[in-house]
Amino acid sequence: MKKILIPFLTVAFGLTLATSCIEEIDPQSSTITKDQAANAPGSYDNFVSGITSSLAGTFQFGAGADKRYPYDYGYPSFYQMRDVMGQDLVPSFSGHQYSTWYSCGVALGPQYLLCQFPWTYYYSWIKNCNTVLSLAGENPDTDKMSGAGIAYAMRAMFYMDLARMFANKTYALDKNAETVPIVTEATALSDLATNPRATNENMWAFILSDLDKAEQYLADYQRPDKLTPDKSVVYGLKARAYLVMEDWENAEKYAKLAQAGYQLMGEADYTDSDTGFNTPNSSWMFGLKFKDTDDNILLNDADSSWGSFMCLEVNGSGCGYASSYGHQFLIDRHLYETIPETDFRRKCFVDFQIAELPQNEQLEALEAYTKYPEWIYASGNKEGKGVGGLSLKFRPAKGGNDNQYLGFLVSAPMMRVEEMYLIEAEAAGMQDESRGIALLTTFAKSRDTSYTYGKHNESYGNPANSAFQNEVWWQRRIELWGEGFATFDIKRLNKGVIRSYPNTNHVEKFRWNSTTPPDWMNLCIVQSETNYNTACTNNPTPIAPTTDSDEYMW
Repeated sequence: MKKILIPFLTVAFGLTLATSCIEEIDPQSSTITKDQAANAPGSYDNFVSGITSSLAGTFQFGAGADKRYPYDYGYPSFYQMRDVMGQDLVPSFSGHQYSTWYSCGVALGPQYLLCQFPWTYYYSWIKNCNTVLSLAGENPDTDKMSGAGIAYAMRAMFYMDLARMFANKTYALDKNAETVPIVTEATALSDLATNPRATNENMWAFILSDLDKAEQYLADYQRPDKLTPDKSVVYGLKARAYLVMEDWENAEKYAKLAQAGYQLMGEADYTDSDTGFNTPNSSWMFGLKFKDTDDNILLNDADSSWGSFMCLEVNGSGCGYASSYGHQFLIDRHLYETIPETDFRRKCFVDFQIAELPQNEQLEALEAYTKYPEWIYASGNKEGKGVGGLSLKFRPAKGGNDNQYLGFLVSAPMMRVEEMYLIEAEAAGMQDESRGIALLTTFAKSRDTSYTYGKHNESYGNPANSAFQNEVWWQRRIELWGEGFATFDIKRLNKGVIRSYPNTNHVEKFRWNSTTPPDWMNLCIVQSETNYNTACTNNPTPIAPTTDSDEYMW
């Protein structure tokens, strides 16, 4: 297991270090001066566009043949890292490329490369934001306002993710729990060596301050596409923040504001075999896209990409971790079995009973899910697990089923209006339950016309959550499956994890149950950072359970 030795914040924010262990990428070189950057033609706009264009597509840890890690492709890779830590997203076998995060592997410890992944990526992105804000100044000129607004919005989003990944208690449980060090455009290099982790209270206040400025500077901004944040995305980020803080009134307010101009996805768009969850539509508020010029597509047979892990319907040259190598993500069997047959979202996952049929009957049954039943059957049986629970939510790009270099040129959602409807419902219901139930029922009936409220009240170890809040959580688990929310919601709601139960599809030896959020959901800070930054404490290295848990009886 590869170890690392780099204090990344020092590298990213200005000092120069040499190492033979890993190549660090400085997104905007620290050798360029502020005046040079400000005076170069078009430089400011280029720095602004770099904030979002750097979210996916490049190898942060180098593109050499020995450094093309399968999960090194940017922002959506963290969806999978976080989601497999719970129970809803199940790796197909113990050797899966994301098994370290699923199995509480030793590489989550602070001295290992995988521990550095979030630290390196997120602080690189934050540095991009800080560069723009430094160039814009404290009171940006009119022509720099929208760029500053984008930088403030994105920096808030990045710190929001970091706070939820690294704090061992959510804001509502412990305002003094430590998150991560805050680095801004005004932070001096000399301060990086004594920069403590901000408390939840200070971090979320900082996030809201950034979002207030983003809202101001993006007030009249008309974005070119949904790959760039605008005011509606700022509203959505505020809704997320207030949800975590349990400021229900403001969470409801901003979730409602964020919905303007968007529409809930219907069944046709949700299950479309050509555009399903690969192309922005009227429900998408914000997303990212893999391009044909990206190193993640051009190198390593395009295997180091979101599509490689999430898109099954690609045959082509026999590449793709999900389609060809057996590294699929499945839905948790119990979660699947709680989805009514009248809910169209159930169609995104292959029924577990199909795997029990003879091969010819399986192929016939798979025709209800895909145009390529033979491919799906072969993919599901690569590791001998079968097709039950396979996800067809995320489709390859249209016309790319025979060519992964086209099929993996997909977009990935970062914010959808459906999330805002669910935040609005939860926040309203935590103030007035009857109003929340009404909003939730309206949303749920858009997915299942036969929906009846009150059938999803499993507590997962936390009896303090109301039946209403459990019902909202169930909707979030189905609606946002695979989109990076699982760990965030488990920690926010103080839930446990249940992987061991009768007829489970979780991998043997990792069938663990808990009544509180497991320790492996509190990421360690890379050791070299705490060695250099003497004020930065660390989270305990998580220790994996040694045996499977007794089966939980639902």
